[in-house]
Amino acid sequence: MLSVLICTTPVHGHVAPTLAVARNLAAAGHDVRVLTGARYRDAVENAGARWIPLPAEADYDDRAMDAAFPGRVGLTGVAAARWDLQHIFLEPAPAQLRAVDEQLRAQHTDVVLAESMFLGGMLLLCRPAGERPPVVNLGIVPLGLRSRDTAPFALGIPPLPGPVGRARNAFLSWTTERFVFSELQRTGERMVREIVGSELREAVMNYPALADAVVQFSVPEFEYPRSDLRTPVHFVGPVSLADASTTALPEWWDEIEQETRPIVHVTQGTVANAHLEDLVLPTLEALADRDVLVVATAGGRDLPAGSLPANARIASFLPYDRLFPRLSALVTNGGYGGVHYALAHGVPILATGNTEDKAEVAARVAWSGAGLRLQPRRGRLAPAPLRRAVDRLLAEPSFAQHARRIGDAIAAAPGPAGVDRVLRDLAGSSVR
Repeated sequence: MLSVLICTTPVHGHVAPTLAVARNLAAAGHDVRVLTGARYRDAVENAGARWIPLPAEADYDDRAMDAAFPGRVGLTGVAAARWDLQHIFLEPAPAQLRAVDEQLRAQHTDVVLAESMFLGGMLLLCRPAGERPPVVNLGIVPLGLRSRDTAPFALGIPPLPGPVGRARNAFLSWTTERFVFSELQRTGERMVREIVGSELREAVMNYPALADAVVQFSVPEFEYPRSDLRTPVHFVGPVSLADASTTALPEWWDEIEQETRPIVHVTQGTVANAHLEDLVLPTLEALADRDVLVVATAGGRDLPAGSLPANARIASFLPYDRLFPRLSALVTNGGYGGVHYALAHGVPILATGNTEDKAEVAARVAWSGAGLRLQPRRGRLAPAPLRRAVDRLLAEPSFAQHARRIGDAIAAAPGPAGVDRVLRDLAGSSVR
């Protein structure tokens, strides 16, 4: 039995995959603690793990991100990513580390699992290996490890092969570290010196390179190839696909069961959904005259007032395990988990996100051939380009073919059980 401490920021898209891991590890007989926000206590305990509270200064309600962090309102693209990284993810890192240290003092810990945006993990990894347990990075967002073969993470720029691409990547790495993310880097370096008493040997955005291993919740077919990786990376596929949904069916669900037209689903996920006019409502408008059924979710928000187009339906939540096998296309702002759920079912994707990690997800959707990327202008998406993009997804079979190819790789991946194997290997064969 291993003693495992899992650390995650209190955001649904970060907590959900880590809880799938916690559930699997607990079922395998390991002692599992999960350090996260108060909102997720019941979910942690229902997964068979012990909930450990984050300090108040590192906790917030992710259902009201703009209220918790008003400085981010109105920001998009690189400016939004830079603000979020600085204020939502890096500033809580010292409080996160204090909570981790309390747990390490309270109980022997064989391994710490930290999801990619839990930057308290960065501070922990700046200690000598002999002064901390092994640390595994959980890749709940696209792989961000820096490489000569890829552009820096958060820019949403796909690979460019050959010497020209490598020269471009080197230049972009230099400029982003010194200009785009210079404040983030200075703050991270200062934190490490003041709190850990050492130097930060990597860019903040590349801190998982310091981990003893990276467990990536994807498959190689949906990730950029890198020829120069030094950190062990284990692709286990998405980890939260197997759970049967308990979501109540809307009153119109029978129409889904009987529908013969293509079904298109549109969602803004469970966090970036305060303004459905960003994507959901423009998509309903764009497809109002198409011979399709458009099914939308509000991600837990109140449903919009007013009438919908005749071919549109909306619910707060929907049972994805029953919906996705019937879909012909997904329109999404690019949540990593939702995109993988679509790929697992061979559903082609239109990805539109340009905040948080969503620009990187959208870039991989287009790069992989499993869909299209549509970038909003001035923060809003117009119906016409949405209509054209969805028309292409439905008319051109190559998108569905590539989605099915990645779906086959996901089906062959080990999922949460793969995490257990990595931890046992890391902790040593003597641990049972």
